[in-house]
Amino acid sequence: MKDFSGTPGTFLGLILRMTQFSFAAASIAFMASAKTPIFFNFTTFCSLMTSMALQSIWSLALALLDVYALVRKKILLNPALICFFAVGDGVISILSLAAASASAGVTVFYFNDTGHNCHFGEECQKYQISVAFAILSWISVSISYLIMLWLLGAT
Repeated sequence: MKDFSGTPGTFLGLILRMTQFSFAAASIAFMASAKTPIFFNFTTFCSLMTSMALQSIWSLALALLDVYALVRKKILLNPALICFFAVGDGVISILSLAAASASAGVTVFYFNDTGHNCHFGEECQKYQISVAFAILSWISVSISYLIMLWLLGAT
């Protein structure tokens, strides 16, 4: 089981963590770069920013742990550590899905269903791109969560 793709302490595990971090950071960057903060009044976009910040911190910390394991040439298969990773990935995955889904729903409702047709032009696209990156981030953390569950069952 040591050669399983995405195992903590492997190169593919590091790539997976860096992908999670990149998508979450991109989501935060697009949301923060909007010049008109019309959506910061909505709770869904505040929760999106919070969940993406938590995911960025979590993914970066585990990526640093993967770098440490790669330098020491150790694969992290301690059952307690795998359980910790699985619980953390599961919680972050649920938070990311909830925030991204709620933000996507508000975005679709506001831009398509209310007839506003987005008077802010480029600003609306930034919110939509931020939600898209949040969904991509959720996909990558869900993959990591499934790998951790598989490893937890195998150890």
